[in-house]
Amino acid sequence: MDTSIVGERTRDRMRVLVVEDEPDIAALIKRTLERTGDFQVDMAVTGEAGLDKAAEHPPAVIIVDLNLPVLDGLEVCRILRARDASATVPIIMVTARTSETDRIRGLDIGVDDCITSPFTPRELSARVRMALQRSGTTPASDSTSGVAYRGAHLIADFDNVVFSVDGIRIRFTRREFELLRCLVQNRNRVLSRDRLLEHVWGYSHDVDARSVDVHIGRLRGKLGTSAGQIETIVGLGYRFVE
Repeated sequence: MDTSIVGERTRDRMRVLVVEDEPDIAALIKRTLERTGDFQVDMAVTGEAGLDKAAEHPPAVIIVDLNLPVLDGLEVCRILRARDASATVPIIMVTARTSETDRIRGLDIGVDDCITSPFTPRELSARVRMALQRSGTTPASDSTSGVAYRGAHLIADFDNVVFSVDGIRIRFTRREFELLRCLVQNRNRVLSRDRLLEHVWGYSHDVDARSVDVHIGRLRGKLGTSAGQIETIVGLGYRFVE
């Protein structure tokens, strides 16, 4: 395999390299990203180890703690940007500092995003996905290629934004559109409310899980004879079935 390829996939999971020396934070990041099934997380506890791993197998995203021992996060990011293999890999810097100066220094050397600790799992996951989208790379389950669905009643063409049920055109709000697209892309898979919030609402702190239920209800109301294709899986979330 050519290890110079940026954004390597492992069995359709995207590799994320996390350079973090705090075990609790590292474990939270790993658990948050791997629970979706879209990412494989590799860990490094020092800046030197992170640079070695990035050189051996360029990941899709690199998450770097600012306050690393010996070789700090800013220096790690500077070196990563100077290397051809990692020059364009999205980098997210994690910092417990609230100083604007630290964030600006990171952005000046090419960091794509900064996230302040403590952070919520939903915010972290959303920032990783947005970094991938900006770089033109998305997890396998987020791929928009061929996003169209033809069923017994429902026809959904997401690229051209054309939808009909039993031949009757229907219109969706932006949230309804994104929610249906996410469900259809992951059809026959159960998606938790948190996962849907991450995909559709991003990491806004003023949105809770009830918003998903409300929008699912509205979506079903518009889908008519196809409403039953969105199943409620009690205690787990929702699933779009063929």
